[in-house]
Amino acid sequence: MAKTYYDHDADLSLIQAKKVAIIGYGSQGHAHALNLKDSGVQVKVGLAANSKSITKAQKAGLEVDTVAAATAWADVVMILTPDQTQAKIYAEEIAPNIKPGTLLLFAHGFNIHFKTILPAAGIDVGLAAPKAPGHRVREIFSEGGGVPGLIAIHQDATGNAHALNLSYLKGIGCTRAGVLETTFKEETETDLFGEQAVLCGGVSALIKAGYETLVEAGYQPESAYFEVLHELKLIVDLIYRGGLAYMRYSISDTAEWGDYVSGPRVINAESRKAMKQILTEIQNGEFAKRFLADQNSGRKEFQAFRDAEAKHPIEIVGKELRASMPFLDPVTVEEVSKTR
Repeated sequence: MAKTYYDHDADLSLIQAKKVAIIGYGSQGHAHALNLKDSGVQVKVGLAANSKSITKAQKAGLEVDTVAAATAWADVVMILTPDQTQAKIYAEEIAPNIKPGTLLLFAHGFNIHFKTILPAAGIDVGLAAPKAPGHRVREIFSEGGGVPGLIAIHQDATGNAHALNLSYLKGIGCTRAGVLETTFKEETETDLFGEQAVLCGGVSALIKAGYETLVEAGYQPESAYFEVLHELKLIVDLIYRGGLAYMRYSISDTAEWGDYVSGPRVINAESRKAMKQILTEIQNGEFAKRFLADQNSGRKEFQAFRDAEAKHPIEIVGKELRASMPFLDPVTVEEVSKTR
């Protein structure tokens, strides 16, 4: 079993004695910065001079500077910009300004594992990865709890990287729930696989296929939406609380029987073969190469995927149905994008 760390294993005073630069102020960036500030840590947010997030960070009571200046000031630098932008930011603004002995942190191992960022030998390099979206990292911390996290050390120039990294994770609340020891390789490859095969790609494709099957068979689009998308939250919440066993305990016997006899027909030998191929493409770098090539050449394929998915009938029907259920606190991409 891998080592798991909790509050009593971490010394918060280590990170409290350091100056921490948070590079980026998106979902994870705002959560890390605010949680650390509430934990008594001196924090500065590093942003581009034209960033729309400068005002948000300042309104939250945080000090803001350029990426280069924040890096030069800091003892710990956490990079929380999108994966595809990190290599350029690191090469142009962080590498020329980072001091020897600084702890360089990532919340996802992508750029270290695929070697788009190659830190100098005198720098500590670690992974401090909460296993939740940033808004939940902040929300649960504010309620007195924490989300689980991962820790890994890629480079230990000072001999103190692990202890300081763990202290950082305590500062953002992760040791309240437990921090699992891992490696950059394991975190990167399992994270990408989970997103693609199950959490995002797999679930999205399953929902659409179920919807299309029902509608093509003559059932109402609204009925199909409720059955294959709306009720998914109920099932996921049950699994989240008590695993598959608790979900099966909580549903009807009809649903449980259907789980056993029909699930393996949907996710079958061909599905598992496809999953293994997806994992292979992650492991050998094919996925990263394709992703970065598209991102660095105008994001044309990415945007084409996004535009096509927005036109899927389940999205159109769903938007109309959610609008009639204000208790869900429904949102649209158009509304959210205006505030970012």
